[in-house]
Formats: sequence, structure tokens, C-alpha cells
Amino acid sequence: MKKIIALAMLMFSISASISAQEVEREYEPTPYWFVGVQGGIQDTFNKYFNNWKTITPTAAISVGRFFNPEVGARLNLNGAFNKGAAASVLSGQPTGYYNYNYLTTSADVLVNLCNVFGGKDYYPLNVYFIGGLGLYHAWNNDEAADLASQAYRLNHTDKSPRNAFNGRIGLQVEYDITRNIAVNLESTYNMHAGQQETFASENDQLLVLAGLNYKFGHKKVERVVEEVWVPRVDTIWYNEDKYIDRVETGNISWNVFYEIRESDYTDADQQLAKIGAFLKDHRECKITVKSYADAGTGNPEINMEYSKQRNEKAVAALTEAGVSSALIKAEYFGDTVQPFADNDKNRVTIITATGLKDVKDKQTVKKFRTEETQVRAN
Repeated sequence: MKKIIALAMLMFSISASISAQEVEREYEPTPYWFVGVQGGIQDTFNKYFNNWKTITPTAAISVGRFFNPEVGARLNLNGAFNKGAAASVLSGQPTGYYNYNYLTTSADVLVNLCNVFGGKDYYPLNVYFIGGLGLYHAWNNDEAADLASQAYRLNHTDKSPRNAFNGRIGLQVEYDITRNIAVNLESTYNMHAGQQETFASENDQLLVLAGLNYKFGHKKVERVVEEVWVPRVDTIWYNEDKYIDRVETGNISWNVFYEIRESDYTDADQQLAKIGAFLKDHRECKITVKSYADAGTGNPEINMEYSKQRNEKAVAALTEAGVSSALIKAEYFGDTVQPFADNDKNRVTIITATGLKDVKDKQTVKKFRTEETQVRAN
């Protein structure tokens, strides 16, 4: 039994530790491989002609690898058409332009300036410093050799291909569209060292290229991240109903009208039901019963008798219905008092009930409470 309990506790602790951890699967920013293609323009610098006529199209392909977030390397092959210029050594006058083809191979070092100075391993927008060495090869240079012969007044032309060492320096701005695809804009200065005659140092190049890189071979990693929980205090607002006691004074009144020489209490059931409901809802009730006769008929003695009969019958109806006589105050006035301007309406008994009612007024109050919960900090 003890072994079973120990095994259960072990399984519980393992499951608890797994639930308190989270496995993250992601790709490291480096190392990775890339291949790229670029196209753009180049301008050949020379001391004889320095204008837009020496600008020609160019293209490049490259393959490379970033070893860490700061440093990478590439092999770059750049070439296409080129154009130079020559002038007479004796007169200094321009001799003309010449066309040829060229190919530059270079091993370049790439330094990510954003990661070096930014302090992070990855930015979607990066700036690379480029520095490299390689070989420069030019051919189809018949026009260049002919212009050189004219400039130096030679009797022969050297139309062999020209080769030289090449130094490179430049900057590239790259933006990652996705993890694998990036676009770039590059400006590079190629220094063709060691050339002679028409391929002299004045024929260095400035290249402006736009291109596309495909990145692959990212290392996929899995990290176990410990969950960190911290307390958080939340404020919870809510509505609370509050009732305030209040005493309300109530009253109800109605009139019982009579025909000439009549004193019977009519519509008793409906009126008595209203009085009963009022007495049930109120306390300290009082009921006044006042009866009258009209001055337009009869005489004062007869009218006083009619008002007395009307009053007595109304009080009797109330007491028979269960109203305590102690609550009733009865009065009759004959035709000495006329409550209405219309003569026929003064044949009337006016019954009025007053009382106090305990009521509670509802009031909604805004309140709050605080609750502490545990939330993840990572």
C-alpha cells in the first residue's frame, strides 16, 4: 500500500511540474545559409570622362552564411557590361569611349551593424557593412586596346584579357519580408588594383544593386520556459440596492350622490372594497363622513333631516363592513353648507379616509471590492 501511495505522489509531482512549464518551439536567428540575386547599375570612374555615359547595367549572384547575429560571409559573382574612356597622353584630349565585359569574383565579410550596436540578436531591418577581396577579369576589350594604341602612338594593340586583384567596400540595407525571404539595396565600391593602361585605377566602379535573398537552414530549437506567477489585485465594481424607510401620508375620497328625498347608500360594494384596501395598506387611519342637502329644494328643517339620514346610513354601511366605529367621525350639515356650485350635486355624502403608510425607497449605490489573483509574469 505504501508503494502505491509513493508512486501516486511521484506521478502527481511530475504532472504538476509539466503543467508549470511551457515548451517553446522557435527558430534561432542564426546561423543560416542564404542565396541571392541582384540587378542594378554601375559607373566606371575615370579622369577623362566622368558623366552618365559610363553608366551600364550589371548583375550579381551570391551564396553565403551568417555564423552568428553579427558576422557572416559570402561568395559574390558580379559582372555584365562595362564602359570606359581614354584620352591622348600627349595632347590630353579625349580619344573616346570603349566597351568591354567584366566579371568580378569576391569573398566578402558581412558585419550586421544593427546587431553589433543595437544589443539584440534580431531586427527585421538590418544594415550590413561589406568588405572583401577577389579577382577582376575583363575581356572583349578590342576597343580599349585600339584607343590605348592611339593614345600612346603604339604600332601594335594588346587585345588580351585584363586581370587584376579587386578590393571591395560597401553597405547593404536588408528587410525581412518573412523568415526566409528578404529584399535588399546595396551600394558597393570596387577597387581594381594592379591594372595597367586603359584598365587603370581610374576605372574603379561604384555599383548600386537591388536584390532578393532566400534564407534557409535555420536551427530549430525547443526551450522549456518556467512559468512565473505573480499576485495581481483587481478592483471589482458592482451595484448594491439600498432601501430607505419613509412615512407617506395617504388619503382617499369619494362622493355618494342622491336623488331628491333619497338617503340610501348606493354603490356600497365598490366603495367599501376601496376603503378596505386603504385600511389594509395604512396605519393610524381616520375616516370622516360628511353629509349635505341641496338648498334649492325643501326647507332647512327637512334638509337637515335628509342629511342626517344619509349620514347615518353611510356610517352603518361602513361599520357593517367591518370598519371600527372608533375610526369614524360623522357630521351632517343640512343645506347650511354647499360644497358644490351645482345645486343638484349638494345632495351628497363625502367620505374621506386618511392614514400613514410605511414605504421603502430603493436607491442603487456603486461599490467596489478588491480581489487578488495569480497571473503569469512571462
